[in-house]
Amino acid sequence: MPITDWPEHERPREKLLLRGPGALSDAELLAIFLRTGVPGKSAVDLARDLLNEYGGLRTLLEADQKQFCRGHGLGQAKYVQLQAVLEMGRRHLHETLERGDALSNPNDTRRFLTARLRGYPHEVFACLFLDNRHRVIRFDEMFTGTIDGASVHPREVVKRALAHNAAAVIFAHNHPSGIAEPSRADETLTRRLKDALALVDIRVLDHLIIGDGEDVVSFAERGLL
Repeated sequence: MPITDWPEHERPREKLLLRGPGALSDAELLAIFLRTGVPGKSAVDLARDLLNEYGGLRTLLEADQKQFCRGHGLGQAKYVQLQAVLEMGRRHLHETLERGDALSNPNDTRRFLTARLRGYPHEVFACLFLDNRHRVIRFDEMFTGTIDGASVHPREVVKRALAHNAAAVIFAHNHPSGIAEPSRADETLTRRLKDALALVDIRVLDHLIIGDGEDVVSFAERGLL
């Protein structure tokens, strides 16, 4: 049955307008993005099939162009649209942190760093540089590595922090394995970076490890700083 024949309160678009996007399932949200189905299947049916095929929404959204375009009812135009939507979401989160106010909501920081780092298949080490009022100066992805680790050089971190005239910094890196638990190497690296930055009076506020889903570990919360 076409979606246009459904009761109005069950149609994804009308449901979103009436109850907000949080009331929609993954399939319903994806159906709005797809706009149309394929012969014999509504957009919601197609969305459900795609979510089953990819194992969930995240895997579908993080598929590369070749993988994505193999999906039934998808193609290059849909891939371009999706990448634009995802990038707008990342930029919105970035702007939320750069409005000139001091960082006051740890959840905004976590959401931004998770959006930027979670999807990489290799480790990426990044720094969020802050001024003396803890306002964001700049976010830099500084080092990349293999799936097993990244080579992080304290001298380069200090140099970048001084170039930005930062007073404080938050470190973040992803664990492609999906497990956010810090390793001993992570703890050792954090101490080395903290000691190096202390020599130039720059504080380390936190080190966040980004895992799978909402799995994020804070060194500050663990008492590891």
